[in-house]
Amino acid sequence: MVSLHPLLDNGIVKGNPDHAGGTLNCKCASDPVEVTLSSNVAHNHACGCSKCWKPSGALFSIVGVVPRDKLAVTANESKLRVVDPKAAIQRHACAECGTHLYGRIEVDHPFKGLDFVHVELSPQEGWQEPQFAAFVSSIIEQGFDPAKIGEVRDKLHKIGLETYDCLSPPLMDLIATYTAKKSGALK
Repeated sequence: MVSLHPLLDNGIVKGNPDHAGGTLNCKCASDPVEVTLSSNVAHNHACGCSKCWKPSGALFSIVGVVPRDKLAVTANESKLRVVDPKAAIQRHACAECGTHLYGRIEVDHPFKGLDFVHVELSPQEGWQEPQFAAFVSSIIEQGFDPAKIGEVRDKLHKIGLETYDCLSPPLMDLIATYTAKKSGALK
């Protein structure tokens, strides 16, 4: 079996619910981009979508969110470039090494105000552990053998992650609530 993700392959390490934040760094050997998070992440999860940054050879990314006001670029911001200016999530990556440091939503969206981050880029420990696996079937779209998707789901379940082909039910409820309020169906 190929790597799910280095943070998942040997089981999940429990995070510290009182973790206060830390720094994320790109992979550049000199003058790395540094992002400072002044809170722990929420909704940390394995993501199989084709847009999220993944370590080489991994099927999934690990991505969580922080409130926008809890993220600051603290070194070498000039090296950041938006990967796809047309995407809802504006993924800011280092132009030199390609590492995605954060994703920000600037358009009207249920998750506007939350920044998407990869805490594996942090030298600090204690970040919230992955809570679920999202967009699992999307790995097929990227060339994974559909006959082996059951093995992937089984492996994710064995390490304690529920698998979804969308987001977790609480996040899907948040999206539906946002949509209903926007349309006037809910006040």
